[in-house]
Amino acid sequence: MNLTRRSALALTAAGLLLPSCARGGPRAVRIGSKNFTEAIVVAEVYAQALERAGLTVDRAFNLGSVQIAMAALQRGDIDLYPEYTSTGLVDVLHLQPTSNPQTNYRSVRDAYAKRFNLVWLDPSPLNDSQALATTRAISEKYRLTTLSQCAALAPQLRLATISEFLVRGDGLKGLQQFYGGFQFKAVQTYSMALKYQALLDGADDVSLAFTTDAAIVADRLVVLRDDRRFWPPYNIAPVARRDALTREPTIARILNALAPSLTTAAAQKMNAAVDIDHRDPSSVAGDFLKTVSA
Repeated sequence: MNLTRRSALALTAAGLLLPSCARGGPRAVRIGSKNFTEAIVVAEVYAQALERAGLTVDRAFNLGSVQIAMAALQRGDIDLYPEYTSTGLVDVLHLQPTSNPQTNYRSVRDAYAKRFNLVWLDPSPLNDSQALATTRAISEKYRLTTLSQCAALAPQLRLATISEFLVRGDGLKGLQQFYGGFQFKAVQTYSMALKYQALLDGADDVSLAFTTDAAIVADRLVVLRDDRRFWPPYNIAPVARRDALTREPTIARILNALAPSLTTAAAQKMNAAVDIDHRDPSSVAGDFLKTVSA
């Protein structure tokens, strides 16, 4: 996930502050997050999973960008936070990700261990990558289900996007070079929040998306399959301080066991529950964990 994302949640002032050290007894596991819905919900899932295993957890959510979260992790202000494999490669290591999720994970895991003495625990199937999406009506009208088809049909279609997508190498220019085509009938730019509304209102036919967006579930959108693998996968995983894992080995055991259950579909549902149904992330994470243990 490497474009500007959804707006951050409005959290209480207490949730924005880094926690103090635990007063007596075992030290709490300090979990951080970046400042958008999915990062906060997944961090809450991690926190509650550890609490159910008997650990004490301090939350330091809504920290901000990857750079802020990484700085907090390296300083020891937090013990772990959820991060995306390709974000680690691109924004931290300045390396080029591949289309292979296992290769990306191994690369980011090994480089973080060598450069920062940080540990990537097991990645989840959850993939928050860029995408193009359309309505079911448009998909059926044009028999449109893949990016290759969209590249060919683009002269008949209108694209809703954000301005950043037009200038980045992994945006529209990259699609045009990689797939060929993608010469849309019209390209209209919006804020991140309004581009889906333009699609639903019929002002546009295709929209920039992220594969775990709440709107995909809420509006029953069709995500066009990246059949030639232009966009790299952005699988989520906990990134942790080695000393925290040494101090409390239960962390790795619990979060690695949880990893397979965090899927793209699960993230879509949790994001929709928070962003559209306006539910509290703690409640949403708790409901998710009930399905995992059921």
